[in-house]
Amino acid sequence: MKVFDLQCDEQGHLFEGWFASHENYDEQQARGLVSCPICGANKVSKRLSAPRLNVSHLKAAKAAPQPPAQSAPAAAAGEPADMARLQAAILQQVRDMVRKAENVGPRFAEEARRIHEGEADERPIRGTSTPEERQALAEEGIDFLALPDIFDDDRLQ
Repeated sequence: MKVFDLQCDEQGHLFEGWFASHENYDEQQARGLVSCPICGANKVSKRLSAPRLNVSHLKAAKAAPQPPAQSAPAAAAGEPADMARLQAAILQQVRDMVRKAENVGPRFAEEARRIHEGEADERPIRGTSTPEERQALAEEGIDFLALPDIFDDDRLQ
């Protein structure tokens, strides 16, 4: 299993990609299957990263007491590790919100309009809509957020 640090070229979002091999990554990238989980952009680049090695056997050899280590300075805001943690937390919150929303399927625009007009109880909903339906909702002043389907657990069942 290969784990690559990836970055979308459009927005600079950082994320991990897990692939069976280098060749598997190259094949998926060539077919346009690698995309940013945050914005959905298909232009993604591998970042320079250190290999992850299993060195647990070396830790056992260091059983002798060591002098106290000095604490390392905290990572400054905006560094890649901080950004990756922040993005992971945001992705988890979005997934939680999506999971709690009622799936109204292709009736999304209709149901959003009913809620907006007070004809239905206000509640979180999710579903699908066409570009034309989204344009009409926006023109009517109905707030919504289009998300890539990677957040929809229903598609995995």
